[in-house]
Amino acid sequence: MVVFIPESGVRPRTDEIGETMSKPAKIPVATKIKAVARARRGPVGASQHEDIRDAVLRLKSERIVGAAVELFYTQGFTNTTLEQVADAINVTKPFIYAHFRSKAELLADICSRAIKVAHDALNRVTAEQASATAKLETLVRDFMMAVLDHQPHAVIYSREETHLNPADREAINVLRREFDRRFAALLQEGVAAGEFVVEDVPLTALAIGGIVGWSPVWYRSGGRLTQPEASQRIATLVLAMVRAKVPVSSGDAPAPSPA
Repeated sequence: MVVFIPESGVRPRTDEIGETMSKPAKIPVATKIKAVARARRGPVGASQHEDIRDAVLRLKSERIVGAAVELFYTQGFTNTTLEQVADAINVTKPFIYAHFRSKAELLADICSRAIKVAHDALNRVTAEQASATAKLETLVRDFMMAVLDHQPHAVIYSREETHLNPADREAINVLRREFDRRFAALLQEGVAAGEFVVEDVPLTALAIGGIVGWSPVWYRSGGRLTQPEASQRIATLVLAMVRAKVPVSSGDAPAPSPA
């Protein structure tokens, strides 16, 4: 991320959300009229104030995380300082400490995002009224899309896991184990329904998770396959692994196994 510095070499002052401070602009008449109208309608409710405040806090936090992801991904966790993260978004270290107590806590936030989006994908699939085969195809495709959308996060986690605080590492591992358990339950559902042929459900669940989880290492944007194409190919491969017997909508899906 490029930070523009004035020719004088002096960094412009920033306010608490990191934007360059300038002289107050003249308020247009239309804006004043709208402000008067709002005042006549009465004060904004407390819940709306809280929503606005929460949105601003999330925005500030996302700015920090975005800068940290870029720096951790390109130059590594140990080679990145909080000063560099602050400089990347033109704020000071106290601004970062208002949201993250340490660089390790910032790392934990980044590392937990990929597994959280995986849980989101699983939650959506399990809520659907569909066959186990359709659920599995959708889950693998959406799971891989989510992982590739968070490719830097996944790479940072695999590379920097040892720098996590023990409590943060265990919290992430709990999420991973819970995902593995729920994913295995989906496979077992397909076996029970006669849709899948799987000899070792827990091992198969781990193998599929490994295939998808490793995709950020080998996938390259701009390569032979787009993200949706690669995700669908992997979903089709997974259906073949479990010998799915129920046809699904995709043209790449495996044909039903012979009776």
